[in-house]
Amino acid sequence: MTDIAISPCLLSDLPDLRDIAIEAYNDHYTYLWHDGGAWYLNRCFSEEALRNDLANPNAAYFMIQYQDEPVGFMKFNKDKALEGYTDAECLELERLYLVDRASGMGIGKWAVDFTVQYALESGKRLVWLKAMDSSRSVDFYEQNGFVRWGTDELDFEQMKEIYRGMVIMKRDIA
Repeated sequence: MTDIAISPCLLSDLPDLRDIAIEAYNDHYTYLWHDGGAWYLNRCFSEEALRNDLANPNAAYFMIQYQDEPVGFMKFNKDKALEGYTDAECLELERLYLVDRASGMGIGKWAVDFTVQYALESGKRLVWLKAMDSSRSVDFYEQNGFVRWGTDELDFEQMKEIYRGMVIMKRDIA
């Protein structure tokens, strides 16, 4: 038995999802932005943005709880190709965010294992993601079976240029 639970987000979970998304983002990523992340938070985690995303049949959101308290969330794109693969073969882990107080407890590994199992049950061949090259997440994903596949760069106007680099990572699962 574990104290970690991962469950699908419903529209009724929107307030909790929004709160945990903003808290987790603020814990880790405000340094990326000239405006402290306000533009990005509004773009991605406003009630309207999350409501629209939750309605997208290709998106799947999951709440991560530890001891019955929300500590993070994940977003999957169920059919999203990586170069050299088809939509049907790939699951993109677009977001895996944990609040700072949940770091170092094995929750991230649990979430990656959940993602891989979800992908296998969905008939996928691989899970892929993009990680900020300026964050510790690249090391975390490598420790959890992902390999570097390529690079990308974000072009958000409010983002500090020095932090725009992304690492594309993949994990073959089948």
